[in-house]
Formats: sequence, C-alpha cells, structure tokens
Amino acid sequence: MCPVTHAANPLRQLSLDQLRTRTSEKWRAYSSDVLPMFVAEMDVLLAEPVAAAIAAAVRSGDTGYPAGVDYAEAFADFARKRWNWHGLAVERTTMVPGVMHGILEVLDVTCGRTDAVVINCPVYMPFYEFVRHTGRTIEEAPLGTDGRIDPTMLEDAFRRAAAHGPRPAYLLCSPHNPTGAVHTADELAAVAALAARHGVRVVADEIHAPLVLPGAVFTPYLSVAGSENAFAVLSASKAFNLAGLKAALVVAGQDAVDDLARIPWWAKESPSHVGVIAHTAALRDGGDWLDALLAGIDDNRRLLTDLLTDHLPQIRYRPGEGTYLAWLDCRALGLGDDPAATFLEHGRVALSSGPVFGTGGAGHARLNLGTSPALINQAVHRMADALTAR
Repeated sequence: MCPVTHAANPLRQLSLDQLRTRTSEKWRAYSSDVLPMFVAEMDVLLAEPVAAAIAAAVRSGDTGYPAGVDYAEAFADFARKRWNWHGLAVERTTMVPGVMHGILEVLDVTCGRTDAVVINCPVYMPFYEFVRHTGRTIEEAPLGTDGRIDPTMLEDAFRRAAAHGPRPAYLLCSPHNPTGAVHTADELAAVAALAARHGVRVVADEIHAPLVLPGAVFTPYLSVAGSENAFAVLSASKAFNLAGLKAALVVAGQDAVDDLARIPWWAKESPSHVGVIAHTAALRDGGDWLDALLAGIDDNRRLLTDLLTDHLPQIRYRPGEGTYLAWLDCRALGLGDDPAATFLEHGRVALSSGPVFGTGGAGHARLNLGTSPALINQAVHRMADALTAR
C-alpha cells in the first residue's frame, strides 16, 4: 500500500445541510428527520482529478459510447503500484456496466441456468437477488464466527453444488461485505485448491479492493496459484464514490480467455463513457485522495469502537480490515432479527437490515462509516436513545 499522505480528509468536508441537498438514494430514501447510514455511498466531494476529467468531457461534448483500453490500463497500473500485482493483463479484460452486471455475464458463459452458485453468508444482498433472478440455485457456505471463510463449510457447499449440476460457480466477495474481512493469500490459495478439487469456477467480486485499511494487505484472487480458470470483476466505483457513473472490468485468468470472449458485445459497450473517463482519472491520478480517505476511514472505525464501548456496550463490533462498512452484532440487545427496524423507528437512524444479508444476518445491522465523525457520533447517540424510547 502506498504511504498515507497529508491531504485533507475527504470525510470532513461536507456538512449535514450540504449533504441533504443531494438527490441520490442515500439522501432521498427517507424523510429529512432520518440520519441515513445504510447504502454504500460516501459523504465526500469527488477527487479533484475526477471532477476535472468529468468537466472536461462535458465541455467538449465527449459523451458518446465507450471505447479503448484506457480503463484497463489504468487499473493494471493501479494494481502494480498498490498490490504489487503484475498479472492484470489488459488483453484479458473487458468493460461491463457494473460489477454485478459483470458477474451475471460471467455466470452466463461459465455456468448453466440450472447449475448452483455458492456464496459465503452473510454477504452483499444482491448476490442473492441477482442469482435467483437467473433461476440458479444458491448454496450457502456460512462464514466462521470470526467473519472469515470457513474451509469446511465451503467444501461442503462445493460438494452440494457439484452434485446439483456439472458447472457450479462460487461468488467470492473479496474483501468481504459486510464483515470487512480481507482474505489472506493463504486463505485464497485454499479456496483455489478446493475449487479445483470440486470443479467449481470462481468469480471474485473485488469492488472493495482499493479500500483495504492499515494493517491488512489485499491479495488479488487471480494472483494465487490455481486461479487460472477464474474471473475477477473490479471497479473504482466504491473507493472513489462513483456509483452513479457506471463502469467496471471483468478480468479473466489465463485459462478463461475463451469464456471471456463469449461475453456479448452489448454488455461490453454498455458502460457509461463518462463513467469510464471518471474511473480512469481516479485510478491514474486519485492516489493522494484515496490515501487521505483510507486514513479517515481508519479514524472512523476507531471512533465507532470507542462510541459503542461508551454508549452501546452490548453491541459487538469487530472492526473490518477493509471497506467503509461496519457489521454490528446487536443480538444482546434483544431487538429481534432486525434491530435496524428499531433504530429507524425510535432513533430515526437508517442502517442496513441484517437479515437481507442471508444466513447469519439475523440480529445484525450494517452501518456506513463513509461519513464525517460528527455524523457517526450523532448516529450512535440516536441508536442509544432508541433503546430507551421504545
């Protein structure tokens, strides 16, 4: 990881009044008396190189269809600098509109509609929604009590998936959402060995890869031995708050190139051209901004730890090694399967509901740390007040 710079903390630049003028989901899903701490949007201004690139495209009318390999080249250079990964070969990539769209395209060329897909739960809720929409069966491999991949559970799920159909797949969330676990090189090598043993194709969702915090190291799945027939799907959207500017990359292992070529042309031409420009600028020139953001998230996870200790000691929180998402175990509060409902009704703070993350999510809630320390402080105080108000 590049050293942290002394750039201004992007999470301290906007007031609540300024944020409430936004029209995105985070700030319009609830009424104005609710403090939104749920969906994965950050409360930041864009990195200046990104804003400048977007403005230049608009000024010149450069708003057509996407083309070229600038995005892939920028990601390859970013991967070399940040992760010491020299294996992101531009010729083994294709653009897609977003990470979940890319995952579905990969499944369609590697996995039949009647085959099973393995996921680690609790996990990012669209894994369930998108896969089930295709008609495929989901086999769950619950995480361990430490929030990390459990090899025994994973192998059991691989066996069930392989028995269900001839072309099973595994959606690997890396880093993991919602627990924030950053899988080690050894853990990923074990995944690759199990996948090879059971004939499972791995598709790694690495959208949070740039958001690995001090003390952890991100290992790209395609860098481990045995990953040659796997895929990774990456995007700058989470790290640089570009969800509204759609663009992502599918990267194929060296033995998966033929499958990559079968992704249809309309998927490859569907990203936002302005999005590609923005993501490329972020990866090439947004390093100082990203370093300052990571330092701010690191501060926020320590702040949340302290606030919970002081005001909600019954909540168990294991600070994640990556992402700006905090997974809160609220079971000791006695609020039932969905504690977020209580915090919303009685505290007017919106968290992500734990049960939608699948098995293991009951009694939990997810809180977004990608905001100012002042709003985290306010959220925790509202949550504490909710327990006395109900």
